[in-house]
Amino acid sequence: MSSSAGTEFPQVIDLNVGGVVYTTSLKTLLSKQGSTLHAMFSGKETLEVDAKGRYFLDRDGVLFRYILDYLRDGTLVLPDCFREKERLKKEAQKYQLHSLVDIMVNDSRCKPPGVITVGYRGSFQFGKDGLADVKFRKLSKILVSGRAALCREVFGETLNESRDPDHGQAERYTSRFFLKHSFLEQAFDMLQEQGFKMVGSCGSGTAGGAAEPKPGVDAEENRWSHYNEFVFVRE
Repeated sequence: MSSSAGTEFPQVIDLNVGGVVYTTSLKTLLSKQGSTLHAMFSGKETLEVDAKGRYFLDRDGVLFRYILDYLRDGTLVLPDCFREKERLKKEAQKYQLHSLVDIMVNDSRCKPPGVITVGYRGSFQFGKDGLADVKFRKLSKILVSGRAALCREVFGETLNESRDPDHGQAERYTSRFFLKHSFLEQAFDMLQEQGFKMVGSCGSGTAGGAAEPKPGVDAEENRWSHYNEFVFVRE
């Protein structure tokens, strides 16, 4: 790579950001005075150029799309359940886009408070050799209870509303949602990323089951069924 400084830039700029190629206008890159990008493309800083003549920035190429969108119209629109807000905030800080950092900080502070309960019914899995081959836990469904709009905000497309009889009604509460996956830790990550903290949990289990289990259900596994709930709060 060669470096370029103090040159006259074209009106249309080809960028290579961490291996991801973008094309944008010089006007967009100069839209925020005081930013690193403004300094770079006004000739105040040295720029690296890749083998194809594109200006190279050694930053996260995937997240740069949101930086570019912000430079274009001054707003930030993220996908539902966007899971890299802290990394994006770090990128905004590196580019010295202080107004974008403020938007992200204020957005996290302005989220409405609420409570969501996550529960699951499951059993401990047993292998062919019984306890010697135990595989920890087996979940059938992860259940979600709370205000419907809040549950949608947190879980987005991973939320299954198919069995809810009041589907579509606004500002209501439900205990009939469940998730389309069975990864408990993924549900916890999504809650944490939306500003929720776990404030309580409870569990119950059975060690009985004299009745014959359903066809295909392991008799030993059926004996050790349990139900657990976790309460999350965003203040």
